[in-house]
Amino acid sequence: MSNPITGKHIIIGVTGSIAAYKAAELASKLTQAGALVDCILTESATRFVTPLTFQSVTSRKAYTDDDLWAGEGHVVHIGLAHEADLLLIAPVSANTLAKLAHGIADNLLSVTALAATCPSVLAPAMDAGMYAHPATQQNVQILKGRGAEFIGPEPGHLASGLIGLGRFAEPDTILRRVRYLLSRDGKLAGKRVLLTVGPTQEALDPVRYISNRSSGKQGYAIAQALLDEGATVTLVSGPTNLPFPEGAQVIEVTSAAEMKDAVLAHLADKDAFISVAAVADFTPRAAADEKIKKTGHNLTLELVPTVDILRTVSEERRRSNPNMLVIGFAAETNRVYENALKKLQEKGLDLIVVNNVGQPQPVFGADQNKVTFLSLDGQRQEFPWMEKYAVGEKLVEFLLRKWDL
Repeated sequence: MSNPITGKHIIIGVTGSIAAYKAAELASKLTQAGALVDCILTESATRFVTPLTFQSVTSRKAYTDDDLWAGEGHVVHIGLAHEADLLLIAPVSANTLAKLAHGIADNLLSVTALAATCPSVLAPAMDAGMYAHPATQQNVQILKGRGAEFIGPEPGHLASGLIGLGRFAEPDTILRRVRYLLSRDGKLAGKRVLLTVGPTQEALDPVRYISNRSSGKQGYAIAQALLDEGATVTLVSGPTNLPFPEGAQVIEVTSAAEMKDAVLAHLADKDAFISVAAVADFTPRAAADEKIKKTGHNLTLELVPTVDILRTVSEERRRSNPNMLVIGFAAETNRVYENALKKLQEKGLDLIVVNNVGQPQPVFGADQNKVTFLSLDGQRQEFPWMEKYAVGEKLVEFLLRKWDL
């Protein structure tokens, strides 16, 4: 497995816009992600940036209209178009949108776009009035009708000094979307996976809650690994500070009860359920309506068990979806493997991912994890410390084996 951008041929078309300088950052990020990036600059684009800028960050030739009539003659656009896995025009101006919509091919970028058979992604950048103009909006709809993917524009401050809808999407936003679009033909394409991630928060009063140290990093990393291999991912997420994985359907929840309800509402037709969330085992019997005041005396809280989501899903599987895989996580501090094996057997899981959170090297909030896979058939796989995304890759490999893909 690898980032789906790796090894892909991507054409970046750059048109006349002050946002053209951000296209160089985008080209750099795509190259760092492993893509082979060919840049085509329109004549207007060269008034803002130079071909040398793009050659410097991609280590590949950057093309201009002069190349259309250079030594390779009129076929240069055919070679570029046929090699491309993705045509990304970022920024795309109102003028180039009009050309693309109406099949006008009067420069190297537009003639390459006309010859390309790969998916196309367009990231507009223009003044708000230009983007809102009926002619531009009609062109956008024409291109969407042909299957073009649009990223942005976004609202914000524009080069004109005005505020409105027309701002170029940030390079990281475009990068995440491109990564998702290039993953759709992965080995898990067509498989639907539901995950729970992050902590839950159990309210004590309007301002306090009981929670745990989970950051959600491991669950989000697993979701990204699944997306990168083509899976359709539904993420039931407790409170985190992490950006949502691009392409995932995210349902935000707070408490264990809310997480259980969201899981049951989205469980139907899933091929796998992965419980990564650190769900509270107990919740206050009743939350106070007002802030609990300090009185100088001890405070006694009555806690009651929360619903066991993983057990509930296992029972639901037996009733309605026996082919669904169910995977759990076990964060233990003592008798690590004994407790995990008991959880695996009692809840009838296909796999449990075990980590020892009592060891000196931290797991919660860290970028790495050290896990062991225990499967229902008795197999045990121990892994060294690795990036949490790599743990996600190991889970994807497990799914591929189980589904014989």
